[in-house]
Amino acid sequence: MTKQEIVAEISAKTGIEKTTASAVVEGFMESVKRALEDGENVYLRGFGTFQIKQRAAKTARNITKNTTIVIPAHKAPAFKPSPEFRRGVLKDKK
Repeated sequence: MTKQEIVAEISAKTGIEKTTASAVVEGFMESVKRALEDGENVYLRGFGTFQIKQRAAKTARNITKNTTIVIPAHKAPAFKPSPEFRRGVLKDKK
């Protein structure tokens, strides 16, 4: 599903214009991004948590050059789904 499909679905379900729905979706994404940049987690009850995870340094191999490289420790954005979200996604859809 693309951002435009999300905007179209929100517009159809709520009756608001697509331009307004697009502004809301863009605003939401910008708010999440800004919070993560500031080191804050974003908690959405019943949906999940957007957070920054610290990744440890590790050794990897470049198989084309047959060399070992060290990937330094770094931070990465992550999403942790809530139990309700997980149950909804994983339920059997027969």
